[in-house]
Amino acid sequence: MALKRRLAVVLFVCIAALDSTGTLACAEEITVIASNAIKEPYSDLVPEFEKASGHKVTTIWGGTVDIVKWIAEGKVADVVIIPASGIDALIAQGKLMSGSRVDIVKSGIGMATSVGAPKPDISSRESLKTSLLAAKSIVLSSGPSSVYLADLFQKMGVADQIAAKVIQIAPGLPVSDVLARGEGELGFTQISELVTKKGVNYLGPLPADIQKITVFSAGTPVSSPKPLAAKAWVQFLTGPEAPPVFRENGLDSM
Repeated sequence: MALKRRLAVVLFVCIAALDSTGTLACAEEITVIASNAIKEPYSDLVPEFEKASGHKVTTIWGGTVDIVKWIAEGKVADVVIIPASGIDALIAQGKLMSGSRVDIVKSGIGMATSVGAPKPDISSRESLKTSLLAAKSIVLSSGPSSVYLADLFQKMGVADQIAAKVIQIAPGLPVSDVLARGEGELGFTQISELVTKKGVNYLGPLPADIQKITVFSAGTPVSSPKPLAAKAWVQFLTGPEAPPVFRENGLDSM
């Protein structure tokens, strides 16, 4: 059965990669620039796609801020995967092909502590507020979650009280690494960047009434050298093989 699925993917990929003359364009190397938020499940899916299709996927990882800058400056890639709002902005700037946005997964914001740190109650808005005030340090990313959280802390009335203990790390750096090194007590970022990480205690998602869901989407740069093979990879990420892998890592397929 697994072999049949792989053969079906090969056929699908080759058909998807037909060039204008009807020649199959299989076994190409594509370059993807992607957000760290999807790194774990994405990396698990790459070998299966490569084995089935013959393509080679090379991925450059980064934070959203850096990726948007790289593409704006003309960095060459075949696929870009960042939050949907960033894809839309790059399409509007003419950096990505019009109509190329494909939504892949949804991600919520999660919380974790360093190993050995107290495990605070985060089951409600009020308990989270209490935990924020009690924490010795709070680590935030430089991605979309931190923008939302800054506004949330203002609305919760704790922004001024916790300002001195907030550690906002540089773009592209994992919150989990800071927690694992014991350089922060309580950390917030996309769930997928915490749930499977060693050295941290994943506490759970933000309470539902204050949760922020981010859609991560793919787009094709106008300068993509291999847009058809890239399209096949994006279609694989939205195909039937992907959802179970994403779910294991705290992400929901679209």
